[in-house]
Amino acid sequence: MIEHSLLIFTLVVIFGFYMAWNIGANDVANAMGTSVGSRAMTLKQAVMVAAFFEFLGAFLVGSSVTQTVKSGIVDINLFSGTPEVVVVGMLSALLAAAMWLQVATIFGWPVSTTHSIIGAVVGFGLVAGGMGVIQWERLTQVGMSWIVSPLSGALISMLIFSFIHRKILATETPVINAKRYTPYLVFILVFTLSLSMIYKGLANLKLPISIEFSILMAIAIGTIGVIISKTLMNKIPDTAYNRKGFGAKFTIVDRIYRSMMILTACYVAFAHGANDVANAIGPVAAVVTTLQTGQIQAHVPVPLWVLAMGGVGIVVGIATMGYRVIDTIGKRITEITPTSGFSATFGAATTVLVCSTMGLPISTTHTLVGSVIGVGLVKGVGSINLRMLWGIVISWIVTVPISAIICALLFKVLFFMLYM
Repeated sequence: MIEHSLLIFTLVVIFGFYMAWNIGANDVANAMGTSVGSRAMTLKQAVMVAAFFEFLGAFLVGSSVTQTVKSGIVDINLFSGTPEVVVVGMLSALLAAAMWLQVATIFGWPVSTTHSIIGAVVGFGLVAGGMGVIQWERLTQVGMSWIVSPLSGALISMLIFSFIHRKILATETPVINAKRYTPYLVFILVFTLSLSMIYKGLANLKLPISIEFSILMAIAIGTIGVIISKTLMNKIPDTAYNRKGFGAKFTIVDRIYRSMMILTACYVAFAHGANDVANAIGPVAAVVTTLQTGQIQAHVPVPLWVLAMGGVGIVVGIATMGYRVIDTIGKRITEITPTSGFSATFGAATTVLVCSTMGLPISTTHTLVGSVIGVGLVKGVGSINLRMLWGIVISWIVTVPISAIICALLFKVLFFMLYM
């Protein structure tokens, strides 16, 4: 039995919720920035969308990445004889990451919550057990994902926006072509989101769902999405812009893609909740299971109430402080229009959702910035605010060491207070 178990349980719930709150305040604001920046959604609407789909993503898909954050960075089995070290270490990691995120949010810096918690966990591991307890191979995989994910997001976004630009915006009949090609994009979007929700989400709820059945259901749902989108777009006359002059054709295309942005906002919120909830509840799950069993267990089911707590914390964060950083990605890197915003959020969400299913805790901030840069490159390098981009990169670089140092100091203090 671990000493002070009731106090530790209380602290981990408070620290976990505090971390989730800061994820909502900083990282979710970045994820929803393109939707607000393109004026497809108001801030209030973005909060409502985030509240629902962030919670769904966290609750249905969040456990895969949680296992990585909980036990994939530091080999906690090496502390099997001293479980209190893991308990205090995870408490310190939560508080350290949350404190750094709080500072960043106050100043409006869009830092990575994933960097924060991974850096904090590494800091605990180094001070508690030295270099040998860090699982460097797994940490290298996570580090590589921080490079690959923005490149993947940029590539997907570039491909989608290039397609939209070539097939719709740069043509003589953009309204007709938007009505022709947009339903295909709707299918890809709805299919990908549905497949993840059905296959991974229902599996977490202990329902026996095969991949074949999930694919068929996702195809069916995607087909329904196509039918609905075609029905709605057929109500727009092919010559609608002629009544207002040639320039109004882009206004109508923007109106179509503002509706698409609402879909991608749901998509990116779900994907973000699936991935980044682990930054808050991974350490919580490690502490709770250790308190319950008195032993170190690297792979155990994540309690549903822990997933739910993380989801609620994220929602509260964006509702209370998300406005401080939400315009950084939406307005300050490159101009976001409904078509480019759709492309950026689709590319980012697809990358994040795939990595979440694989259990890789990537940075949503990295991925979304990469995606925004991708659509900016289609318009030309001159459209990108390189000074702002450099500042964002600097904030990424300093986040890991700062979180690690804060966690190491907190670990020494908390361990002395509880067990000395």
